[in-house]
Amino acid sequence: MTSLLDRSGREYPLGEPRWRGDDGSPLMVAALPGITRDDIDTAVRSQWRYAAALPPGLGRPVTLGEGTTPMLPLEIDGSVVHVKPEWFNPTASFKDRGTSVMMSALRHQGVGEMLEDSSGNGGSSVAAYAAAAGIRATILAPASTSPAKIQQSRLHGATVDLIPGSRQATADEAVRRSTSTFYASHNWHPFFLQGVKLLAYEIWEDLGFAAPEAIVVPCGAGSLVLGMHLGFGELLASGAITRRPRLLVAQPRNCSPLAAAFAAGAESVTAGEWSPTIAEGTAIARPVRDREVLGAVRASDGAMTTVTETDIAAATRELAARGLYAEPTSAMVLPAVRAFRQAGALRPGDTTVLILTGTALKAADAVSRLLD
Repeated sequence: MTSLLDRSGREYPLGEPRWRGDDGSPLMVAALPGITRDDIDTAVRSQWRYAAALPPGLGRPVTLGEGTTPMLPLEIDGSVVHVKPEWFNPTASFKDRGTSVMMSALRHQGVGEMLEDSSGNGGSSVAAYAAAAGIRATILAPASTSPAKIQQSRLHGATVDLIPGSRQATADEAVRRSTSTFYASHNWHPFFLQGVKLLAYEIWEDLGFAAPEAIVVPCGAGSLVLGMHLGFGELLASGAITRRPRLLVAQPRNCSPLAAAFAAGAESVTAGEWSPTIAEGTAIARPVRDREVLGAVRASDGAMTTVTETDIAAATRELAARGLYAEPTSAMVLPAVRAFRQAGALRPGDTTVLILTGTALKAADAVSRLLD
């Protein structure tokens, strides 16, 4: 029977409300067999069409219609790639994929009140799905978070507490409060990754039931990297594909602990001082699943790169000039593509998918500064 596992290998019941192992490490759902195209419920117009790929014990889905975002062609310097604009999700970011599955599990487990920490998109997603699930939510966010994201969380009925200091300070405060309120962080909770992995299934279906050669993603804590790793790993296990896509990962140079660890050949990140970045959604100094993220990139024969603030700003403007209003966190995949091509990690003719994780409508203050 499927269970939860911590890093030491200890098993925990799948239906038990918990956010980390007894050893303090993050939990993962034990390996699942994956599905094939015959298991897709084609009558469902959301990511729940792939429900057969999820672990048991979720109960009735908490869904707002997340998933089934379009895949669009985009020419970059003469070569065509595919982009997935994830702002077509209900709260305008990819986080809805994970939140939908996480909230389904929490409601089924009888959790009535929960705590989340977020730099914005995760918090507004949790606020919306908590409202849909009838769960009381408190969101901790850095005081510097874009006001549009805070406004959305509050309007959904969540309590929002703004925390002075860095994004890491907010995460530390959330862990401190977890002794009194159930902590359902999108960075810690294992069922969140189960929702994000469904994006891999969707890309596979979008491409005519085939895997791309490469996927380019922005990365902070790394849930998108791990979701792609899990989803395509399951498709490989089920025989639906014959190889994993290479995971090509971008971080802002001002806050790039995972890229630094990857370049050093390390298994985990090293504590360090980082600078603020316009890509607020990726400003994670100590990602809790660092070992798993680095392992996923290496298992796919992937690569990591860093992007300067100047290039992130230019990419935001360039995508907007082409009709794609991506927040800076998302936009850094554009210069990353160019860097990966130059390094040989992307080759001519590769089928490549870029994930645009969220919209600039929710980062209005940061984007307005680009017009000055």
